[in-house]
Amino acid sequence: MTLLFSAYLSMDLRESLKMAVKTLTASKLRSSLTMLGIIIGNASVISMEGLGDGCRRYIYEQLQSLGPNILFIVPGSRETRELGALEVPRNLVLSDADAIAEQVPSVVAVAAENTTTGLITFLNRNANASVIGTNPAFVTVRNFTLDQGRFISDLDMQRTSAVAVLGNSLAERLFDDQVPLGQSLRINDIAFEVVGVLAVQGSNLGVNYDDALIIPITTQASRIVGRTSTFGTEVSFITATARDADSMQTAEFQITNLLRLRHGIVDPDEDDFFIQNQDTLLTIADTITGALTLMLAAIASISLVVGGIGIMNIMLVSVRERTQEIGLRKAIGASRQDILVQFLIEAIILSAAGGAIGTLVGVSGLGLLSLLTPFEAAASVSAIVLTVGVSGSIGLFFGVIPARQAAKLDPIVALRSI
Repeated sequence: MTLLFSAYLSMDLRESLKMAVKTLTASKLRSSLTMLGIIIGNASVISMEGLGDGCRRYIYEQLQSLGPNILFIVPGSRETRELGALEVPRNLVLSDADAIAEQVPSVVAVAAENTTTGLITFLNRNANASVIGTNPAFVTVRNFTLDQGRFISDLDMQRTSAVAVLGNSLAERLFDDQVPLGQSLRINDIAFEVVGVLAVQGSNLGVNYDDALIIPITTQASRIVGRTSTFGTEVSFITATARDADSMQTAEFQITNLLRLRHGIVDPDEDDFFIQNQDTLLTIADTITGALTLMLAAIASISLVVGGIGIMNIMLVSVRERTQEIGLRKAIGASRQDILVQFLIEAIILSAAGGAIGTLVGVSGLGLLSLLTPFEAAASVSAIVLTVGVSGSIGLFFGVIPARQAAKLDPIVALRSI
């Protein structure tokens, strides 16, 4: 008996499904326009989630590319930076970096950086590029490699030598197929000799090192920017490499105490610098990108709700147009449940088909985005399954009211309209 009932129910559902497909394909334009809201909603949610995930991975890669066990020492208090002060204190100097390298045992390398811009000229070719003043430890701390020549040396620092190391892209722009090593170029009309070319490094912390020029920071201070700080040779920030991951907290503690001693700070609340490590930056980046992804997905989800309302609207119109059909089906024995299931299946088919098409559009859009931007945007399987499931549920939810209205029709009243 149970098997017969199951077979009957299965056959009844198959008939309802066939009838729903036939009804929807009979009016292709209306069905397509009804699905449009769900398609846009699904594509938007998947695109936003994939874009947010791609941004997160991109930021992680950027921070990891800075080098292992990195500490950043930045001038100005944390509160000053968070408030976005227009004038950042110029109290972090090259001698601070030298002191950290010499007196902090848990640190193995320290690099000081000061970034400005300049007009780079070689023969009749010009390029505006970042001019980075730094010290020899820069390549060790930042884990950079050279494609040609050498990096700046301690002797270059002592003599304030006019030597430069070019980023890979900048070297190609200025020299084409010529060998850059030994060539003379001009920075703001001051002659420099090219002694090295970096391998391709990419961008991090907002600086494109492939399109930058690196010189000794002492040369930069004496010939390019001049003396900008009353405390010594100004640096934009200092990066230090701890001995290992376990030494990070020790190094941060030792650097903090050393700089407080050098800057004459007694009260920790009056620190004129702050230190950040990679873990802190990764946590901040993860929080920001996670919140951004959630916000974008929430905004995109509004399209799904609008699509669901569109389905309900069309189904209500369909109920009104098919009053005679409903009356005839009830007159020949169709139950309220049969009519209810019929219209629910139509709503679910619209939303599920729209969800599938929207998923394809969203995934294709992410593939195109990956080609056009540095973000490796890709939709996760869980996001796709969740979005398609939600879109199908929306069809079920918004299809209930039209389906119940159709099921409640009195067959006698419905047949009067024939």
